[in-house]
Amino acid sequence: MIPYGRQTISEDDIAAVVAALRSDFLTQGPLIETFERRFAEAVGARYAVAVNSATAALHLALRVAGIGKDDRVVTSPITFLASANAAAYVGATPDFADIDPVSYTLDPVALEKTWKPDTRAVVAVDYAGQVSDLPEISRIARARGAIVISDACHGVGGAFHAQGHPGKRWTLGGNPWADITTFSFHPVKTMTTGEGGMLVTDRKDWADHARILRSHGIVRDPAHFTSTDEHDPLAEKGPWFYEMQELGYNYRLTDIQCALGISQLKRIDQFIARRREIVAAYTEAFAGLDWLQIPQLRNPADSATVSWHLYTVQIDFTALGKTRTHVMAELRAADVGSQVLYMPVHLQPWYRRTYGYGVGKCPVAEMFYGRALSLPLFPAMTDADVAHVIDRILALAPQIVLSVSP
Repeated sequence: MIPYGRQTISEDDIAAVVAALRSDFLTQGPLIETFERRFAEAVGARYAVAVNSATAALHLALRVAGIGKDDRVVTSPITFLASANAAAYVGATPDFADIDPVSYTLDPVALEKTWKPDTRAVVAVDYAGQVSDLPEISRIARARGAIVISDACHGVGGAFHAQGHPGKRWTLGGNPWADITTFSFHPVKTMTTGEGGMLVTDRKDWADHARILRSHGIVRDPAHFTSTDEHDPLAEKGPWFYEMQELGYNYRLTDIQCALGISQLKRIDQFIARRREIVAAYTEAFAGLDWLQIPQLRNPADSATVSWHLYTVQIDFTALGKTRTHVMAELRAADVGSQVLYMPVHLQPWYRRTYGYGVGKCPVAEMFYGRALSLPLFPAMTDADVAHVIDRILALAPQIVLSVSP
């Protein structure tokens, strides 16, 4: 079976993890800081905070930015649940604006139409590794006093070009339009730590606050201790002493995971290069099909910078004469995995019940969902794997393929 996504682990990765297991620290040791520093350098950010999931990174991003009750957070409906759930975690109202039909990312025009006076943050999701229109989203948000969080969970190692900045290449995590950027290291992503995530920002106060929150709200630096009366039982502040100054969480990443992350980060360019090769093969094979729409780039200049976490096609199942369930079963029988990414979040039962969202709120996203199917894409795929996937997709409609073949 060729799954839609899978980790790529080398002997160097295994050796790095074994070395961490043999070290003095399995968690809360020096590899966390090393991973953070190297990741920040790789994406061009000043500060990076490693956490145990991208969900935690999104949650902390909203916390440190001061988003909470009576605030609204707008995101894309075509994303994993966490992009919206993080807003609910801090007591804010998650809301949704429709997607751009070309890139499947948050549409700035829809964002401006959706905007409400209580909107204080935008979580712009970089679908499949293609960046949202951050310059335009930032213009809309900052003119109204809101912050921009780039949900780059699909885009580790990716970059983009911005209109008005010819020849300039901006990285996800190292650009002037996102106040905070979050990344995922889940096994199907561009690189992995098993589970894990990262928050990056150029604001030291936000990074420092995120580090405190990820470890139960605990402060160990004497310079930040609260003064107490000499008769208080906590007056003596010896080497064991710490203070919990606010309610935090256990969002720590282990040294074992960071060892894997440091090793994987060394090969991020190699991973992305292989993903682009696979995407190029798919695109060449499927470009002439009238029942299948290949992924498009909003900015063609980004063809050499997108990291391509997903290869999501849109299929006209009616023209094909098969349901999506039938197609996925047919592919699975031929040892080809596929996935639907994603179900529109605003149509999930909890969001319908809690906020009254329903069908018609984001029509482009809803139409996209009805046709979307993600095909296998990961660096460990062999050329034979890629050829097999192509053959099985073409075999879904041999009579239609013949009609469009040269």
